[in-house]
Amino acid sequence: MSTVPLSTPHSFARLGVPAPIVAALAAGGIETPFPIQSRTLPDSLAGRDVLGRGRTGSGKTVAFAVPTVVALAKSTSARVPSRPRALVLVPTRELANQVAETIAPLAAAYRLSTTTVFGGVAQSRQVSALRGGVDVLIACPGRLEDLLKQGLVHLDAVEVTVLDEADHMADLGFLPVVKRILDRTPTHGQRMLFSATLDRGVDVLVSRYLHDPVTHSVDPVVAPVSTMTHHVFAVSDAGKAAVVRELAGGQGRTLLFMRTKHSAKKLARQLTAAGIPSVDLHGNLAQNARERNLAAFSDGSVRVLVATDIAARGIHVDDVALVVHVDPPAEHKAYLHRSGRTARAGSGGDVVTLMTPDQRADVRLLAKQAGIAPTITAVTAGDAAIASLTGPQADRVVPVPVVETHQPSRAPGKRGPGRAKAAKAGKGASAGRSPKAAPKAGSGAKPGKPGTVSRSSAASISERGTRRGAGPSRHSGR
Repeated sequence: MSTVPLSTPHSFARLGVPAPIVAALAAGGIETPFPIQSRTLPDSLAGRDVLGRGRTGSGKTVAFAVPTVVALAKSTSARVPSRPRALVLVPTRELANQVAETIAPLAAAYRLSTTTVFGGVAQSRQVSALRGGVDVLIACPGRLEDLLKQGLVHLDAVEVTVLDEADHMADLGFLPVVKRILDRTPTHGQRMLFSATLDRGVDVLVSRYLHDPVTHSVDPVVAPVSTMTHHVFAVSDAGKAAVVRELAGGQGRTLLFMRTKHSAKKLARQLTAAGIPSVDLHGNLAQNARERNLAAFSDGSVRVLVATDIAARGIHVDDVALVVHVDPPAEHKAYLHRSGRTARAGSGGDVVTLMTPDQRADVRLLAKQAGIAPTITAVTAGDAAIASLTGPQADRVVPVPVVETHQPSRAPGKRGPGRAKAAKAGKGASAGRSPKAAPKAGSGAKPGKPGTVSRSSAASISERGTRRGAGPSRHSGR
């Protein structure tokens, strides 16, 4: 293993990136290479195995997407059903979709196909895509191993293998599965591994599967982003909710972190009800809801995302002005990865940790382990310290009520063939009557009394989707 320093060239073309890829990158707003890209591309484009170390947001996705596409474009092998030619392993569904979003336009420049494979959704469409022939497969380890066991995909044609966020895969316990998957790929193929750290067994993957890799590190592994400012706001238990509303109510894009799925969902609804449209992101959401909510946050449909640690790694959204640890994380690595959602793509950012009286010792230890020296300020709602981070408060949005009707409970033992129609009409119609017909006077039939529940449609955005189409956003430096 060797490490090669390299100064940063001024363009992708000078790094040896082919013109069609340069054009595709420029069309996506990516024109100047980030350090991790500048340092790894000369070696990866030459076909060498590469170990790239850089914290989240450093531009690793483009660093491996470009050489992967170029290698397949140069190859003479043909696309074969159920046998992908390149494999990118990622730890989460969200990251799989965002990696695919980055690779797809580059692959299209050479008429190469891409697809994603992950759990939480039906596998039928994934299997159909694989059977149609795929050049680049972006996959989460669990679902991919399921498909391998069923004989629905084979990895003997893989020419390029990439492990992205390898340390996060280790944190999630995926290393045994990753090893079994890598054992099925040809040993002579090119391999690239990108990670923020080499702990938790990642070094074993490097020594076992990479062949004389060139190592490139762009910055200290655990140091906070230099353009990030860290704050600790000491709040009372009673005053914490009001402070959270003010921090979330600014005009910039804000990301709030909670420890549990339930608390993330609850806070998103509370903020929306208070006139601050918010969406949540956590493991209990169905995949389509997760994608809708992330897209809404990415394209600006909503400015506030309330998330658990599922969003701390691999979620690439630029221009997050403020990250708030509403619940301080349990350990310093989680703090750094959560905080890394801001100060991306060369921008600055602020990070706030809320500290209640009983959390003082834990937060001080967390800051020490993370290597930061935050400014500690006692605040209440309305303090200038909050306004200095959020700027002017955004106009509050009055939630639009949605009325949901429910069929009233039927008395025990009461039967009748008209129940289905009555339920469909939302009122207690007697047998045989059209649900649209009004009861006749003197007939003795009485209209039912359906219960109504009024709630904010914005508050339930995670279940219903956004009001306008939320398409994927483009993010520089991924």
